[in-house]
Amino acid sequence: MRLLSRPALKRLAWLAGGLCLVLLVLWWLMIRMPGTSYRGGPAEVAPDLVSELRRDVERLGAGIGERSVFVPQKLAAAANWTEAELKKAGYAPQRQVFEVDRTPCANLEAQVPGSDEIVVIGAHYDSAPDCPGANDNGSGVAATLALARRFVGREPRRTLRFVFFVNEEPPWFQTDDMGSLRYARRCRERDENIVAMISLETLGYFTEEPDSQEYPVRPLRAIYGDTGNFVGFIGNVASGGLVREALGVFREHARIPSHGIALPGVVPGVDWSDHWSFWQCGYEAIMVTDTALFRYPHYHKRSDTPDQLSYEEFAKVVAGLVPVVESLVGLR
Repeated sequence: MRLLSRPALKRLAWLAGGLCLVLLVLWWLMIRMPGTSYRGGPAEVAPDLVSELRRDVERLGAGIGERSVFVPQKLAAAANWTEAELKKAGYAPQRQVFEVDRTPCANLEAQVPGSDEIVVIGAHYDSAPDCPGANDNGSGVAATLALARRFVGREPRRTLRFVFFVNEEPPWFQTDDMGSLRYARRCRERDENIVAMISLETLGYFTEEPDSQEYPVRPLRAIYGDTGNFVGFIGNVASGGLVREALGVFREHARIPSHGIALPGVVPGVDWSDHWSFWQCGYEAIMVTDTALFRYPHYHKRSDTPDQLSYEEFAKVVAGLVPVVESLVGLR
């Protein structure tokens, strides 16, 4: 056997050292997260919150159903119902109105005033075509409404906004007619100081079945497991600090498994919601999700109905998000 020369061994050692350094940097920037994912047994959950979330998901996913420009009456009904719920909670919601294919479309905004630093919590209320959209994204709307009801009348240090976006789903996704992109661009034009944005996306499906969780990159399965029982905090590398901050607080309080990651935006799934729009305008933004199509068997199907959701686990996520929002806006 021919032995490598000393210069060759030295080059190999440098190469191995460089590879280890790269892997260490990637781990530090993308995978390293604070705290520990919840590993306890079944935890109690407030029955009132479970009922509240179920009621709102059923209203969107069954009472209204498909909500898109292709069914303008139902899209308007979803916007009107969301606006009415915000008013009932004590807000004075504002609309950002624009037209797509001659159909009026509206983003809805409710605000708890604070400083000129702004935290946005948002979800899209439209659904994919020919889909009732109970989980995608009736769950995100229900979660955002639940949070909004719990912050009305409070006095945060930072301004807190709850925003409900239109036209997140194809064919408007990542186009100029995507509601969140219209909204984020207006914020940038006004030079608004958004310091954090959290997109609540497809939040209601959890299972303990083995082999129920997929990933956009196969090696992630070895890190996070094959069971779809956790909620994910996901951002791009530039928003990694926000991922770690939010997840760290969540893990201190939540009673449900959680994972976080900050990946390049080109990785499939990382930019698949309204947080993408805020990235385009230079804002830090993350998504909180049950991972949607990587777990949910009813994604973008007619079977995405309210009876498919895991409401007690869903409620644990929302309960855990309350202290996250409190921390971000300076109430903790």
